[in-house]
Amino acid sequence: MNAVIRGTGGYAPEKVLTNADFEKMVETSDEWIVSRTGIKERRVVSNGETNSDLCYKAAQRALEMANISPEDLDMIIVGTVTPDYFLPSTAAVVQEKLGAFNSAAFDVAAACAGFLHGLSIARGFILNGNVKRVLVIGSEVLSRITDYTDRSTCVLFGDGAGAVVVEADENGVEGGSGVLSSYLKADGSKTELLWIPIGGSKDPITQQNVDARGRYIMMSGNEIYKLAVRAMCDAAQKTLDQAGIGTDEISWLIPHQANIRIIEGVAKRLKIQDEKVYLNIEKYGNTSAASVPIALDEANRRGMLKKGDYILMVAFGGGLTWGASLVRW
Repeated sequence: MNAVIRGTGGYAPEKVLTNADFEKMVETSDEWIVSRTGIKERRVVSNGETNSDLCYKAAQRALEMANISPEDLDMIIVGTVTPDYFLPSTAAVVQEKLGAFNSAAFDVAAACAGFLHGLSIARGFILNGNVKRVLVIGSEVLSRITDYTDRSTCVLFGDGAGAVVVEADENGVEGGSGVLSSYLKADGSKTELLWIPIGGSKDPITQQNVDARGRYIMMSGNEIYKLAVRAMCDAAQKTLDQAGIGTDEISWLIPHQANIRIIEGVAKRLKIQDEKVYLNIEKYGNTSAASVPIALDEANRRGMLKKGDYILMVAFGGGLTWGASLVRW
């Protein structure tokens, strides 16, 4: 038995924020943003557009590719830190919108590594024989938790959703396809390097702090850069070691699209050639949990992923959390 990806889907809002737009909002420039991040534009939701709306559209595309109806799903997992509500889960809202009433539904809060956590959880349930079909979504509406007066963070983030349908396959291991291995890790001692301090039950929003910057994403960029490269490389190597695969056998590295310098650092340390690294950061920016599945779906729909290809996915985010998954297509 193995967990095989049957379908992929992605969705990004229509509204575009370009670097030129940010030149009018904060003291920055297109050259500064591109040289330090690799980002040229990002998508953001319009008024009334929600996280579950993005999930729904990405999920529809994944289900259509997999030729599976919502009623066939046993489980829906949504990786997100920007849920529609604190209660209920965004996954439950997505279940209702899809009409997937035979499924369990829950969220995973692992920031930028949320999709890979969800994929690993789905694989575990499938290998245990508890479920047959799981919809895994990574989706974020980061524009609603971004401080657009902070030039060090506001240029980084965008909104979007990506999804995969994962199905049990009795021939998966023999055929060599499916999710071969995963590795997840966290370090809660470094929470304050990337966090939103105000708004939870510890320090809820009040009339006194409603305008405080702590309502938004706060990040120590230099420290995150150094930790991210090392952690992502470690997770990737451990994932490859589990499967007995060398980096020279990797067909595609699909990394979290956080920062071009981080991506380049990871690829260099893993000795993966530039032409094997999938990039779309210039179009979407950092979409957190949505980043990896959006990139996976793009590569898939472009016909870039061939049967038998080894796909290495890796991400790092707040928590701190990080992880990697190896898939044979």
